[in-house]
Amino acid sequence: MKNRWIVSAAILVLLLGLLAGCASGTEETGTDAEETEGNSESDESATEGSGEISGELEIQYFVGGYGDAWWKEVIADFQDAYPDVEIVEHAGPNINEEMRTRWISNDPPDVVYIDGAGSSETQMVEDGQLMDLTEWAEGLTLEDGSSLLESFIVEPNRHDGKLYTLPLVFDTWGIWYDAALFEDKGYEVPTDFESWMQSMAEIKDQEGIAPFTTTGQHPYYFLRGVLYPAFASVGGDELLADLVTGAEGAWTSDPVLEIMEKVERMQKEGMIDEGFAAINHTQSQMNFLLGKNAFIPVGFWLPNEMANDKPEDFVYGFIPSPMQDPGEPYRIVPDLRPLAIAEQAENPEAAKAFVEFAFNRDYAVRFSELTGAMINLTEVDLSSNDNVPEYLKTANELINDPEKVQINRLPHPMSADLETPISDALVALMTGNIDAEEFTKRAEEAAANYRNQ
Repeated sequence: MKNRWIVSAAILVLLLGLLAGCASGTEETGTDAEETEGNSESDESATEGSGEISGELEIQYFVGGYGDAWWKEVIADFQDAYPDVEIVEHAGPNINEEMRTRWISNDPPDVVYIDGAGSSETQMVEDGQLMDLTEWAEGLTLEDGSSLLESFIVEPNRHDGKLYTLPLVFDTWGIWYDAALFEDKGYEVPTDFESWMQSMAEIKDQEGIAPFTTTGQHPYYFLRGVLYPAFASVGGDELLADLVTGAEGAWTSDPVLEIMEKVERMQKEGMIDEGFAAINHTQSQMNFLLGKNAFIPVGFWLPNEMANDKPEDFVYGFIPSPMQDPGEPYRIVPDLRPLAIAEQAENPEAAKAFVEFAFNRDYAVRFSELTGAMINLTEVDLSSNDNVPEYLKTANELINDPEKVQINRLPHPMSADLETPISDALVALMTGNIDAEEFTKRAEEAAANYRNQ
């Protein structure tokens, strides 16, 4: 049935692995992380002579839509493997803000998982906060002896050719909708921008709602979830690279203006919820689930994050953001969530041991079981695992069809110094306060300021 095909597309990102998220969690410190059913094989991966690794190890990780069960399990197993290490966890939904003072005062934790609001890989690299892992990572291997760097679904980001992070979680953005509603009302699933506008117009007329919503408090949801795939559709990796690095003239180029005029059209024709600018990501997702809107751009953490709020008859449907022209394939721009070691780490040897410990195919399976998402490792078989959501298993056909989906990538994430002013201009455009051409001018000014820092 069309409905089931759509749900399976929802995972299309699966094959590539996915996810990371945002939402609620708890902060916890100490070494008594609760043991959960896990993976005895991962314990065996610990090196002999683990007693050489000792001392206090501080780990910072954001707790969002995927919860903290996976982290608790990995940390507990690492503690068993390295009993002479005293682990201190810094975790929670606001941990990036809570730890900011530690970072700027050159007293950071040893290991950091870079995810969630208030974190930026590129900013941390530019600020000299992360250790150069280039040479060390070359020698890292998985449990079967294969090279870690050659086992990633998507290669690590590099900054001026150097590697400061290792991509742990593979996430992607796309457009979610209620597949049950679409089947019941006969609405068409968009295949390109024109069909998306037609679908939104029909829904607006029949349902009496603003079809599209997002979070205005975190405009990067729209930037990463809608605009990146759109820019990829007209300029590929080269245009994406120019935009995230602030290359001169990129933001005022004709391809970018073409895409921004599509956004302007969405606003002028009343497709965007007028109240989006004031709401956070959780509220926008709740409005979507309650049927106040029909489309929302989010990553693959959405089902897990909103598990307690989903109406019983709601069925998640997912497609890559349909901003491309008719006849063109969907575009996916992976959003990697990495692990890194602080340049000022107090215990770099224990930090390296933990990072290497976490990259394990058995833990990759556990991540999918616990979160419905994927670790950024190849050769992880989920096909016969009853603990993995079905939608995560059924994306193979779509994701493997390059005529339907093409994968593009960024050289590295956009710096917060550039993303913030561009996001501000984006909200102004989406609320109708400026037009597409004015947006490109403001974005170009932001890029110039960024280049001249």
